[in-house]
Amino acid sequence: MAVKLKKTIGWEEWCALPDLGLPAVKVKVDTGAKTSALHAYDIELFTENKQDFVRFKVHPLQKNNKFERECIAPLVDFRYVTSSNGEREKRYVIRTGLQIADRITAAELTLTSRHNMAFRMLLGREALRKAKLVVDPAKSYVLGKIKSPLSLYQEQSNSLIK
Repeated sequence: MAVKLKKTIGWEEWCALPDLGLPAVKVKVDTGAKTSALHAYDIELFTENKQDFVRFKVHPLQKNNKFERECIAPLVDFRYVTSSNGEREKRYVIRTGLQIADRITAAELTLTSRHNMAFRMLLGREALRKAKLVVDPAKSYVLGKIKSPLSLYQEQSNSLIK
């Protein structure tokens, strides 16, 4: 079995959350956060076949509060998280596939409102460790920029219609 070498990424990058139908989300890499956090609102807990799920909406694109996606994921846990401004918040935790660079891994994400934040997602230490990624804080978009992320969502919608 080949051992994956660690790959260097910048402090801001693009990732995908394919299980949630999100092909492009700009992330801020946050080595101070243990768990990753995803912007979510209208969060609703429901049970189906004795399993708890979370339904929520996401504005996956920075500076675009009109474009939204509805997502559903199994509930893994509830956690109290202390934000960078010192506020303690109870958050839903989901586990979903995360794709960044050539790495695909399962990542735990807490769901929280990030409307007032510059990035729709924080990529925390646990996901970095599992994906064998290291951060160069002096660099951005080491993996490349996505010039038209909305077009990825439109392509995805078109392929679902066919």
